[in-house]
Amino acid sequence: MDNDFLATTTARFAVPGAAVGVFHDGEERFFSHGVTSLENPLPVDEDTLFLLGSVTKTYTATAIMRLVVDGRVALDSPVREHVPELRLADGRECTVRQLLNHTSGLDWGTMVSTGEGDDALRRHVEELATLKLVGEAGERPSYSQAGFNLAGRIIENVTGQTYEQAITTLLLEPLGLRNTHFDRDAVMTRRFAVGHEKGEVARPWRHWRANNPGGGIAASVADVLRWARFHLGDNGLEEMRRPTAVLRGSNLGDAIGVCWFLREIDGVQTIGHGGSSNGQFAELLIVPSRNFAVVSVANQGPDGIPFNQAVVRRALESCLGVVDRDPEPLPYNASAASEVAGGYANDAMVMTIGDTGSGLVLEVLIRPEIRESAEVELPADHAPFPMGLLPRDEYVLTSGAFSGQRGFFSRDASGAVVGVDLAGRTFGRVR
Repeated sequence: MDNDFLATTTARFAVPGAAVGVFHDGEERFFSHGVTSLENPLPVDEDTLFLLGSVTKTYTATAIMRLVVDGRVALDSPVREHVPELRLADGRECTVRQLLNHTSGLDWGTMVSTGEGDDALRRHVEELATLKLVGEAGERPSYSQAGFNLAGRIIENVTGQTYEQAITTLLLEPLGLRNTHFDRDAVMTRRFAVGHEKGEVARPWRHWRANNPGGGIAASVADVLRWARFHLGDNGLEEMRRPTAVLRGSNLGDAIGVCWFLREIDGVQTIGHGGSSNGQFAELLIVPSRNFAVVSVANQGPDGIPFNQAVVRRALESCLGVVDRDPEPLPYNASAASEVAGGYANDAMVMTIGDTGSGLVLEVLIRPEIRESAEVELPADHAPFPMGLLPRDEYVLTSGAFSGQRGFFSRDASGAVVGVDLAGRTFGRVR
């Protein structure tokens, strides 16, 4: 890993600005390239703030674990013990652990802003009464932003502080993470990156406050690497690395611990989490057995994801000799293609899998009614992605911004395809 590789890779993916941190052999190394914004450019360095998106979930889960260690929360206690105001569509009960490993059965989330006041999470919990349920609690993983926002409300009710204040008290101040922030006023008085979509500045900079527990942190790669080193240390949080739910057909990992995605790469066990916000992307990977961590952040969509993947793979190979490769798809089969082609949907998005006669193409769009009702501008939809089938009803995207993304199809008792998973999110078949 070096600055020449970073410069070449940012050019390859047309990323305006990026920063990378690597911890290896007991040393921290930082690499940066490009600018914070195409409209108001400043050089990116290791102290530039980037939105971490869902990497924030690791902070939320760690704060919950701190409360568990203190005896104030039990992982297998019902969520309603800590959030008595919670009402779900079917009177659903789920546990704290099921929120943190995405097995609560809650759909991805709501697209309703509940404002920027200190009551944002409380009001968000009220909205969850309308949220679709995608399975029984504990049945299987399905990635849920709403679940982590609800975990943030647990933290508020248990500590008596706002979520952001509690994270600061429990984690940021004790760990000396002085360049990690939620508040826009704190961010705007420091050097920070803005997102881009296909060469244009992406607005808004971030979405509403109720999404903070699942994706609201802005931090420098220096601080994120310090965060990774905390998780490499002897911190009493080993429970977070133990598998709690198996993942199938997922490039996120082989299993989920308490928030962390657990994955074996080239025979080596890793933990990690990625994140995306409006035109900003982050990837954090930790190899506990090698005392190694790498974080990569970029400010351009849709290619920030493959950019970060390329950086992480380079760091793994150059530092540890660990090689990460995408699986090879099966040859096109018309009968297999016809089984999966068609429409799928969840609360937020619709998916179409088309059969071209020589291959399959997957397209995912934000629901038109959600775009129309959104109080802020939502990210642009992506162009369709070529995809190939894998054994055991799995698939892989073969090119485009999400090349290498894996998922799988679900069947009913009769053997008919009734659903598809993409990036840990469940889509039901539409007939």
